[in-house]
Amino acid sequence: MSRQSGPKGPSQRMLRVGELVRHALADVLQRGEVMDPVLEGHVITVPEVRMTPDLKLATAYVMPLGGKDTEPVLQALDRNRKQLRMLVVKRLDLKSAPDLRFRIDDSFDRGAHIDALLRSPEVARDLTSGDAEDER
Repeated sequence: MSRQSGPKGPSQRMLRVGELVRHALADVLQRGEVMDPVLEGHVITVPEVRMTPDLKLATAYVMPLGGKDTEPVLQALDRNRKQLRMLVVKRLDLKSAPDLRFRIDDSFDRGAHIDALLRSPEVARDLTSGDAEDER
C-alpha cells in the first residue's frame, strides 16, 4: 500500500506540517509525558507523519525500538490519542489541531526485503551478466 497522497504527491505545506507534528510527537514520547505503562516501557520512533490535504488528520508511522510489541504499543497510542493530540498542539502554532492516527511503520521490513532480493543468486547473476554486456 502506497503512502502517497494523490497522483502528484504531498504538497510542501503538507510535508512541512507533517514534519512539525513528527518532531512534536517524538518529543512528547521521548519525554514520557503520557502516563501509560506500555508507552513508558518502550522507546518509540516516529519516522514519518503524513498529513491529509486539509491538515485535519495526521497519520503517524511509528515503530517500537527493536520492532517488538507493536500491537500493544499501537493500542496504547490509540488509547492516549486525545492526550497526545493536546500535548502536540501545545508545541505547534497551528490554526487547528489535527486528529492523530497511528500505524506501524513497515518501511524497515520492506527495505530488508529489497536487500534480500538484491543479494539473491538470481539477481546477482543478472547483475553480473548485465555488466559483461555493458563492456561490449
